[in-house]
Amino acid sequence: MLATYDFPEFAYVPSPEQVTGQAVRHPVVVVGAGPIGLTAALDFAARGLRVVVLDDNNTVSVGSRAVCYAKRPLEIWDRLGVARPMLDKGIEWKLGRVFMRDQQVYTFDLLPEDGHKIPAFINLQQYYLEEYMVDACTANPLIDLRWKHKVVSLKRHDDHVALAVETPDGIFEMQADWLIACDGANSDIRRMVGAAFTGQFFQDRFLIADIVMKADFPTERWFWFDPDFHRGQSALLHKQSDDVWRLDFQLGWDADPEEEKKPENIIPRVRAMLGEEVEFELEWASVYQFACRRVDRFRHGRVLFAGDAAHQVSPFGARGANTGVQDIDNLGWKLAAVIRGDAPEALLDTYHDERAFAADDNLLNSTRSTDFITPKNGASRTYRDAVLHLSRTCEFARPLVNSGRLSTPTPYVASPLNTPDADTWQGRMTPGTCAADAPIAEDGRPGWLLDRLGEGFTLLVLGLDPAPVEAGAFTPLQLVEGRDFTDAQGLVAERYDRGQGAVYLIRPDQHVAARWRRFDPDAIRAAIARATTGDAA
Repeated sequence: MLATYDFPEFAYVPSPEQVTGQAVRHPVVVVGAGPIGLTAALDFAARGLRVVVLDDNNTVSVGSRAVCYAKRPLEIWDRLGVARPMLDKGIEWKLGRVFMRDQQVYTFDLLPEDGHKIPAFINLQQYYLEEYMVDACTANPLIDLRWKHKVVSLKRHDDHVALAVETPDGIFEMQADWLIACDGANSDIRRMVGAAFTGQFFQDRFLIADIVMKADFPTERWFWFDPDFHRGQSALLHKQSDDVWRLDFQLGWDADPEEEKKPENIIPRVRAMLGEEVEFELEWASVYQFACRRVDRFRHGRVLFAGDAAHQVSPFGARGANTGVQDIDNLGWKLAAVIRGDAPEALLDTYHDERAFAADDNLLNSTRSTDFITPKNGASRTYRDAVLHLSRTCEFARPLVNSGRLSTPTPYVASPLNTPDADTWQGRMTPGTCAADAPIAEDGRPGWLLDRLGEGFTLLVLGLDPAPVEAGAFTPLQLVEGRDFTDAQGLVAERYDRGQGAVYLIRPDQHVAARWRRFDPDAIRAAIARATTGDAA
């Protein structure tokens, strides 16, 4: 129990298969009702798929766990209709401060430009996030949440997966056309299919301490290197909801996790950081040792991995849950297209191509952050300290400071689904990048560009006259400047390099698939075919 939160207990209900004794075949089964599994259920249901979610527990995550959620996952949850309570409850922030000893090195702004619906980041305890998504799943008739259901074995077949599931009433069998493993870093499903999970373990340990206190610290991310209150190590401070503050303390390699979690050892560290006069209550604590690893293939036949079951990173940079949500955003539209028979199964192989590329990018950034924060030798420490000292007065050194490169979407620059540019462009909206939001107006009413993108493909047409484009099940929605919206502040033109005209083909996961300077229906159809098969021909 926590002082600020009462954990719900969800009812166990026997499955119909247990009642009838007959195995039922389900289109999609998701294993794991954490943030990634619940996102998967909501995304698949939004695309018209029936989905069963199995979880071996019957409540939300114990402890605040992940607390920092980035703009892109929040945009995805906004599309799925669950972001509003997260934004209302969460603590918005975009400013960070970096300290060396007790002197500020510099500050940074994660979203210095205006004109975005969703903030750069919010801090929110994971149990609230899950509670809001459980409520949404429970209200959705296409989602069947089954608590106290543990997968104990599986058999893979060419066209389905057979599962043995243990419940309080015994073991029964069920089947899935497609199984989505969202069961965390210690995934049982990964072990059952024999998927390799390789990478690097770090010896460094960190203490997480959640405390309740009334304080006038600003809602910013504060990171200390070698502070006077915790010499030779690093520390982090974040504000969460309900006056709960997250504190991280780096520990030595030889630290005893059980000893470090004892209140009598935590409280002196907190007092040293905050001062003896600050009143607080210790709410929750944990010690973690982190790793940077990923699965060999995100797809193993009819089994697909997402979230921590597919990749594990250090917590610096908030790349864990944020990355997992984007896994689902990539997988959902592809799986729906394959299940409907609109695309070949090979489209699911591009889920691995794109998300393994993103995972490798996150692993690289996470490893670099870890090496900077916890130097492993004298030369690395000398370099780090020199960078920090220079950053106080020299702007060129500040990009070299790495207290955790915070999560941003990885562009799929090498994706087989992209159509390469044939025209000259400015700016960052290249094929493979995530579409940028901007304020628009519709019939004089304010709105947001991302809200107007369709569940399928969308053609964003700027400064050009459109024409019909027929592409079967993938016929795109056309969103035409001047007809469907006006560019309220000129930011659409700026962010999409409108020039004398621009056409963007935007995928169902809001990534740019192609762009042109003129409206060419044949080129658009070819790009849609490529984006739904990976076939350049």
